[in-house]
Amino acid sequence: MEKFIPDIYQKSIFAIDYEKLKNRGIKCILFDLDNTIVPVNVEVPDKEIKDLFADIELLGIKVIILSNSGKMRVRPFKEGLNVDSSFNSRKPFKGKYKKVMEIYNFKDNEIACVGDQLLTDVLGANRMGFVSILVNPISNVDLFGTKINRIFERRIFKKLEHQGLFKIGEYYE
Repeated sequence: MEKFIPDIYQKSIFAIDYEKLKNRGIKCILFDLDNTIVPVNVEVPDKEIKDLFADIELLGIKVIILSNSGKMRVRPFKEGLNVDSSFNSRKPFKGKYKKVMEIYNFKDNEIACVGDQLLTDVLGANRMGFVSILVNPISNVDLFGTKINRIFERRIFKKLEHQGLFKIGEYYE
């Protein structure tokens, strides 16, 4: 069950202390797209998100969108936020994570992953030894595959809470 416990849990991407991550040695943050950065029905980034990503990059942290969505979904965010991206990433499998490490020459302890799902984002990050950061989903609207994941996710959350290991709404860094 430990592989499902995030290192950090915050309400949203705007509540994360990025300066603290930098001081912890993080040089790259991999952001999930759907229901982490924007709801699934939003097609372009807004000014608030653009400003946040610019601020993160001013800290000297590389920002990459790592999404299981396809190229056409990810492209407007890659271009609108002026960041690198990986689409069809197949999280939680290790392939795209390893590719990021290879291309950008980052070590596992220099990467953090931010996402809204235990079964893809947190599990994938934890399997790689990255800092895993869970945020609440922005919207209740999910893609079909995510709806299936949420069923299993709810069961995992219940087990973790029963064991006293994690509770939704109790944020921590």
